[in-house]
Amino acid sequence: MKLSHKPVISAFQYASLAILFTALLFVKMGAAQSSQPWSVIGPDGGDVRSIAGVPGDPSHLFIGTTNSWVYESKDGGATWNRLAKIEPSDDLIIDRILIDSERKKTIYVGGWKLDGTSGGLWISYDGGAKWVKVPSMEGQSVRSLTQAASDPARIYVGTLKGVYRSNDYGKNWAQISPAGSSEIHEVQSLAVDPKNPAIVYAGTWHLPWKTTDGGITWNSIKQGLIDDSDVFSIIIDPNNTDIVYTSACSGIYKSENGGALYKKIQGIPATARRTRVLMQDPIDHDTVYAGTTEGLYKTTDGGKNFKLMTSSEVIVNGIYVSPKDHNRVMLATDRSGVLVSNNAGATFEQSNGGFSQRKVEAMLVSHAPVEGIFVGVANDKNFGGVFFSKDNGKNWMQLPNGLNEYDVFSLAQGVDGTIFAGTTHGIFSLAAQNLNSNSTWKPAGSVKNTFTKSIVTVKNGKKITKTQTVNLPSKQIDGRVFALDFSAPVWLATTSSGVFVSRDKGVSWQGGQGLTSNDFKTAAVNGSTMAVANDVALAVSNDAGATWTAVTLPPTLSVLRRISFSPNGVLWVGSRDGVFFFNTKDQSWMAFSRFPLRGIDDVFYDAGLNRVLFSSRTSDHVYAIDPDTKEWQLYKSGYRLHLIRASNGQLIAASLFDGVLQGPKVDASVPTAK
Repeated sequence: MKLSHKPVISAFQYASLAILFTALLFVKMGAAQSSQPWSVIGPDGGDVRSIAGVPGDPSHLFIGTTNSWVYESKDGGATWNRLAKIEPSDDLIIDRILIDSERKKTIYVGGWKLDGTSGGLWISYDGGAKWVKVPSMEGQSVRSLTQAASDPARIYVGTLKGVYRSNDYGKNWAQISPAGSSEIHEVQSLAVDPKNPAIVYAGTWHLPWKTTDGGITWNSIKQGLIDDSDVFSIIIDPNNTDIVYTSACSGIYKSENGGALYKKIQGIPATARRTRVLMQDPIDHDTVYAGTTEGLYKTTDGGKNFKLMTSSEVIVNGIYVSPKDHNRVMLATDRSGVLVSNNAGATFEQSNGGFSQRKVEAMLVSHAPVEGIFVGVANDKNFGGVFFSKDNGKNWMQLPNGLNEYDVFSLAQGVDGTIFAGTTHGIFSLAAQNLNSNSTWKPAGSVKNTFTKSIVTVKNGKKITKTQTVNLPSKQIDGRVFALDFSAPVWLATTSSGVFVSRDKGVSWQGGQGLTSNDFKTAAVNGSTMAVANDVALAVSNDAGATWTAVTLPPTLSVLRRISFSPNGVLWVGSRDGVFFFNTKDQSWMAFSRFPLRGIDDVFYDAGLNRVLFSSRTSDHVYAIDPDTKEWQLYKSGYRLHLIRASNGQLIAASLFDGVLQGPKVDASVPTAK
């Protein structure tokens, strides 16, 4: 590929055009559409950080997430509903949920922010309808939370600063560990003696401590533990309170004398020794579950032997064992959401109906022979890949086979219906016929480049020059695939290895040389015209990718995010500075200089609607613009958005944290140019 640099418009020309366009922009404008609510439609699953049940009613459950939301289930986890967003921001990690043992509608929630140093404690007295943020815990990074079984008025909280206690169900709080202590801080775990509320164990990021007088004095209980062990979980046997189990980054330990001496329990491999949570069977106290970063382990003989009960791919954050049926075990996990067992952990299955915390990075509305919605997700490994729904999100089919647990960043469909996925490591294809959960992706990024060299020979004293085409060794695209556009006979792909085109429907690809260093992250095609862009650069090809021309950006366009062509040859540009478009025919720029949305992250032209759709990661607004009349409509989703598309005239979007959203039908009453 050849790249030439040619300014296409002067600053003076741009300013003049912008003024003219501004004058024309507001002749007509569509009305805002915000009455119809948007709904989350999946795919189900994602990260769950905590799980808790209502005492006496194990069918009534709550889970905490990584983006400030608490979900509720009243059918034992079969289905989940959004209960409350505890914090307006999207970065509260809800690691602790406690339902009061006496006042069943009182719920305590503790969390911490992604910055690691802030967070707070929230209380609801009406089952989660309303929440009060505890003032004395304002800004505290809450890492542990528990209640005294023998005196339920006493609630204990562990933060980065130390241990706090309330004697009146959370109304007033006092620090019971030494203020400013260089030892008792970063309290990750707490346990209160079931028979004596003055006896408290505190696990810190550097060994455990114990008080027997309600916090007046504290003693280090590290004998038998490896120095500097982060203590994640502490549990006390309710029948024999001298038996204490403690989990740390160095393994699991057991004490039979109230923490005076610990002995390390063998049986869990070193690779899985980050045991985040311990849970004792409420009926059989010799049975203890250990949730680790590499699966769930279980002992039935008081810790003498442990057995792996799940795949080592499962990261366990929380465990709930039903007090009425100890065969029912529930796990809060990374990536796989809630896992449920009805046979004491022998087998597990996902139970995430209504719960979606997927990070959707790619979305495709497909045509025949397989019509529906495909989405690609990131960060979920074997629980991720690509998901497909043929019924508008009511049901989803996971399609991970062959993707090697790669993250998926782009999706496209060939004319014959074949689905293509751009991943962390190249392009893969999936046959659309007979699509099922066993369908397997195959590598589809074979690069076959050629170059021409001159061969000079001498015959009868004369030099003869001939050209010869040389085939370079074939290889697979192995970089991250940012964007795919297959809307024209010649296909376009932008990757971390360069820009590639395919002239044989993906059988082979050429390129990866002339534009490699620019790391273009977005692409668009309109016939033989192609465009690729990154944050600060735009290049256009008018010969299906054979040669490229660098386009000078307008002075008011500082950061470019996404591009898309409308059929009239106009390249629509979403940027940090608003909406722009570039006319490839006369090489001119124009700007919606008073367009209300800034920080635009996605642009997509939908042929069925004849609308250009815009969304922003910093806003819940969606705009639909008629590319010919420049009329626009506003839709408010209530969620921060990553991608915006339409399916059969209905808006669908990928949110930042909540999976796929379904919105309203686009109002057809706004005139569309013929």
